[in-house]
Amino acid sequence: MAGKIVLLGEPMGLFIANEPGELSKVNTFTSAIAGAEYNVAVGLSRMGHQAVYCTKLGTDSFGDKIVDAMQKNGISTDLVFRDASRSTGFMMKGKVEKGDPKIQYYRKNSAASSISAEDVTHLDLSGCTWLHVTGIMPAVSESALFAVKRLIARALALNITISFDPNLRPQLWESEKKMIATLNELAEQANLILPGLKEGAILTGKDSAEDIADYYHAKGVRYVIVKLGKDGAYYSEQNGASGYSGEFPAEKIVDTVGAGDGFAAGVISALAEGLSLKEAAFRGNVFGAIQISHKSDNEGLPTREVLEKVIQRGTA
Repeated sequence: MAGKIVLLGEPMGLFIANEPGELSKVNTFTSAIAGAEYNVAVGLSRMGHQAVYCTKLGTDSFGDKIVDAMQKNGISTDLVFRDASRSTGFMMKGKVEKGDPKIQYYRKNSAASSISAEDVTHLDLSGCTWLHVTGIMPAVSESALFAVKRLIARALALNITISFDPNLRPQLWESEKKMIATLNELAEQANLILPGLKEGAILTGKDSAEDIADYYHAKGVRYVIVKLGKDGAYYSEQNGASGYSGEFPAEKIVDTVGAGDGFAAGVISALAEGLSLKEAAFRGNVFGAIQISHKSDNEGLPTREVLEKVIQRGTA
């Protein structure tokens, strides 16, 4: 096992609709927790890795719920800040029979959006060997962007491996041009980047997984895995092996939200254990299949024992 894996992000309260239809007409919801980086942290922890989540939460019920869930999932809260002057963000997610559910965010001016470079400058990163960030926090606020940049700079100085998932949220950016420039600047400092095919096309102007990977290799990124949805993933190592890892089948698609986060948890856990990029892409596909077979954004993420059983069965 690698050392501690640090994640920076915004966990949120989540209300999941219990019946299909417009969110304004839904009468009952199930309460849960959401957030891309939080989902990855849960997945890593269940695989036996030391996940440390850096975030800022309000001193409210959602904040307490998130801290409690982190502790129950074995995620370290050592880098969690609490802010009495701001609220914890939350979101609502609809229920659909097919396709992607409708989502509404309530995160503007949240506690996490106020995290700053100063907050992360003196964090204790001893024992940390991996940093995972996404393109969401840089879009939340200017101070959050500076915090991401500062933490990446610290990781580079300490020779900590960095993974980056673009996780595009165009609605949070003032323009597509700024989104592309900012996220590519961050991506080029990473050891591993995990774009989806459509995300990669937006960020690089390239249409194929191979060309997207070549674009980032030319910028110095060692590992690139392009998520291809139902077609699996394309993996490529700079001056090394490349290829396709086919889709791992799921018996039933329940909810597609969080599939990419599950994929990231699978890939990062595999690489942190010393597996090859090909093996990491395969595990990512298995995690993604398991994730879409469950209702919640993270409750279905597997333990090592469950993962092995799913692989042996040949379907999620």
